Amino acid sequence: MCIKAKLGRHWAAVGCVGDTGTVEFSLVADNLRESFRVIAHSRGGGELRELHGVSIASAGVTFQMFNTAFLSGPVANETELKQRIRLPVAHFDERGQEWAYWVCEDWIDQPARKRSRRWFEHYGLRLSTELPGMIADRILPPVRPLPRIEVRRVRGAATWDAFCEIGSVCFHVPLTWFREVFDNESVWDRFISFVGYVDDDPVSTTSLVRGAGVIGVYNVATLPGSRRHGFGEAVMRHALAEAAREHGMERVILQSTPAGLKLYERMGFRTVARVAVYSS
Repeated sequence: MCIKAKLGRHWAAVGCVGDTGTVEFSLVADNLRESFRVIAHSRGGGELRELHGVSIASAGVTFQMFNTAFLSGPVANETELKQRIRLPVAHFDERGQEWAYWVCEDWIDQPARKRSRRWFEHYGLRLSTELPGMIADRILPPVRPLPRIEVRRVRGAATWDAFCEIGSVCFHVPLTWFREVFDNESVWDRFISFVGYVDDDPVSTTSLVRGAGVIGVYNVATLPGSRRHGFGEAVMRHALAEAAREHGMERVILQSTPAGLKLYERMGFRTVARVAVYSS
């Protein structure tokens, strides 16, 4: 059966229960949480905690988007939502850390969801962005020829530097912040990342995290001067092909920006969740 949510004036399916009984939006939420757990676990100052209905995966870094909280299960009403907000607020206030709450809104009961932004703001959290969570049962072939690009897996200083420099530019944060997040080599064992090169110049990145029975795609980024040539799609397809060869084909999830939505739909992704990011 399908769970539906009202988007504006229309109803849309956001999670379907398949043969395994798994709700699709929870695959997006669980893999997203796992990606941040991988990063937090790789750092000496990182912290993983499970509170009542809330997961903490904090890298303990300056870049607040990587000091994170997540809902870990359904929220039945506004009273419960307020409790789920107060718990991580207290956690991060105690540590004096700036942080972000990555909220899969499909966990929240519809009446409470309508007022959720008000309650996050009440506790000092502003809405930073809203992202459609998407899933693909299989990746469709490209609709146009892909450009030639050399793709290297992140291993060693040169590819690490390139990955961080592209991330810094594309996500609009200081390079020192991005380096701090990924400064431990052990992160690359599970946050499997790739850099695409054109004429030996790094131009694009993609990362993959396996978890919750799916492959999650993250850090899809292309330098501004190299966009609209298909480099990001080419690097992403290369990464997914390598994952399929190594682990067999699995369903794929990601969170899309508005700019990438049409591309991902052409690749076979469909929206099954809404992810709101609030920051302190």
